[in-house]
Formats: sequence, C-alpha cells, structure tokens
Amino acid sequence: MIAFEEALNIVLLSAKPLETESVSLHQSLNRVLAQDVFSDIDMPPFNKSAVDGFACRKADLDKSLTVIELIKAGTVPVKSVEKGQCSKIMTGAMIPEGADIVIMVEETEEISAETIRFTGSKTGVNICFRAEDIRKGDKVLEKGSLIHPGQIAVLASVGCVKPIVFKQPVIAVLSTGDELVEPDQVPEPSQIRNSNATQLTAQIEAMNVVPLYFGIVPDDEEKTRSAIEEAFAEADVVLLTGGVSMGDFDFIPRILQEQKVEILFNRIAVQPGKPTVFGLRVDKYVFGLPGNPVSSFVQFEMLVKPLLYALSGHTYRPVQFKLPLAVDYSRRNKERRAFVPVTFLPSGGVMPVEYHGSAHIHAYVGADGIMSVPPGVTQSKKGDLVDVRSL
Repeated sequence: MIAFEEALNIVLLSAKPLETESVSLHQSLNRVLAQDVFSDIDMPPFNKSAVDGFACRKADLDKSLTVIELIKAGTVPVKSVEKGQCSKIMTGAMIPEGADIVIMVEETEEISAETIRFTGSKTGVNICFRAEDIRKGDKVLEKGSLIHPGQIAVLASVGCVKPIVFKQPVIAVLSTGDELVEPDQVPEPSQIRNSNATQLTAQIEAMNVVPLYFGIVPDDEEKTRSAIEEAFAEADVVLLTGGVSMGDFDFIPRILQEQKVEILFNRIAVQPGKPTVFGLRVDKYVFGLPGNPVSSFVQFEMLVKPLLYALSGHTYRPVQFKLPLAVDYSRRNKERRAFVPVTFLPSGGVMPVEYHGSAHIHAYVGADGIMSVPPGVTQSKKGDLVDVRSL
C-alpha cells in the first residue's frame, strides 16, 4: 500500500501527451494548446480613445476649442488637431494627429454648434496607446494552456483561427459484477442499479471528452478478458469499476497481468478508494476503480482526471484552499488519508456533510468540495485550518 502522494506522482510521470491536431477556433473550447501562440499585431493596433469625448491638445484645456471633425470607431481621422482645435471622437476610435488627450463629453460645455470648452478641474489622458497591451511577436498563450472562453478571445484577437491542440484521449468505461443492472431496469433482490458507469461517464463528459461505455460485464473471467481486450483496442484509457478487491470473483488484476499490463500500484492508503489499481500497457493506461460509487467518484477526481489532462498536454491544478472547520471533526481510522465531502459556508468555513461511507453517493449531492485529512490525524477542532479542494 502506497501513500496518495506517491500514487499521484506515479500516474503523472507515466502520462505521455497524445499527438496533435488542428481544430477550428469554435471547436477549441476545453482543448489544450500544443504550441505557443504569438501575436501577429500590436494591441491596441493604434492609439485609440478610451471614452466618448473630444481629442485635443493638453496645452489647450483652458481655451475654447473649435470642433473640426467627428471620428467614429473604425474610421481613420482626416484632419490633424492644431492649436485651439479638437475632434469629437467615439470610444475605440483612432486618435488624430496632434491630439495628446481626450476629454470626456460629460466634462465639456457646448458654447456653440462648433465650439466647446473643458469644464473639469483635471482629467486623465483617456487614450489607450498602441501596443500598450501586446506587441507584435509577443507570446500571448503558452503551450499546455487549457482553452477557456478568455483564451478563445485571445486566439481570435491574434488571428489564430485554427489552433494546434493535443488530441483528446479516448476513455473506455466498463462495469463488472453480476449484481449490476442498468439504471432503466428495476433491480431484483440482491441487485443494484449501475450508478458507477453513469457517474464516471458524466465526469468524463464534464471535461468535454466523449466516453465509450462498454456496458456491464458479468463475473465471468472469459467475458471479462474479452471485454478488456476490446476496450484496449479502442481506447487510450480503460476505466474498470468493481472486481479489484480480494473477493473470489475479483480476477481483474490477474487478467491485466496476463495481458501484459504493468501494474504500478494496487493499494493506496486512502479512504475511500484503497483498492485502486493503476497500470500501463505500452501506450495504454488502465485504472481499476473500486465498485462503491463514492470510491470511484473520488478517485476519478483525485487520480483519473489528472491523468486525462496530462494526456491532453495540460498540467491540472485543482482549486485548493485552507479553510477553517465550522465544527469539531473526528474519525476512528487514522492509518489512511481520508477524503471527506464538505459544504462551503457563507462565513468562509467548511462543514463536513453527513457521510456513511463509500457506498453513500448521496453525500456528494450537496457537497461543494473534498476535505483531505492526513494519515495519523483523528481529530480536528472547530476553527482549525484544513485542506479542501473545490468540486
């Protein structure tokens, strides 16, 4: 049995980013850049007005000013501003030659149809200067960046309409166990609905990746072997749930070894999720996740998700905090790291939710995050700072 930190390190060191491809800008959301992106222009590309107002010379603010031109956004000024003159200008429009300041409309008074004067006591320059944000040739996005809407805006602004991204991993999901039936079926006595696969496919889809669901595999060694071989043939990552503990029908670890999978660990000092298996087969990856739904949910978040991002070329950094406990917390088992569902309170603290163990998936319905309790710790007092990662 190894520590969680060691297991995560093994997973990340094993990951090799997939090949790359070019996609359209509109298909790039949640993809990962496979190369640095540089600006092909200065930004702003010209000196532009930050406000609606009048472009003039700072030296003339104490004078009446003659309006010589109206400059709209998207047009090039025709006239230069000379002494005692100004040009009416719209936000985003190009600053005319000769002007070094823009005064806001609300700080001016119209003396006549073509004359205004400044009524304010002082003003900023109100000009966005050429290249003050980005210079042509500057790096605007780095390889490995996860593309969110903000990154899409940057890509659009520099004309990168076909970014090069890493291919997304193909993930196969298999559930094992004679006791399982699909969610649309009414369970017989001794049966349960297969929530694990539905949960895992949803977690995968939340990453904007399409899972391959292989259905329920019965507790039959040959059928299990055949299903795993098919999954390896079609996917980069195989997620198995159930069949990885010490029961009489838990033969998955043996099948994986027969199929030349190098098992890198098969026990982690965590609760829930102790009997988690991780292995490699050339350029394929496999997780054997425990059958209890909380265990598979938590270990997907803790280990599988970082692997999937790493294969996609991205270093996953979950949002983590140190927050005060709202109540005293205690547990009996101190040998393993515990992952406990919590809610965030308006006060800034965290409250452990009612949690009955690794089969109690309903505990996570209202959970905002996962509290990590280190090995050896059995009690924490109200107000103690604890490590929490957001869900």
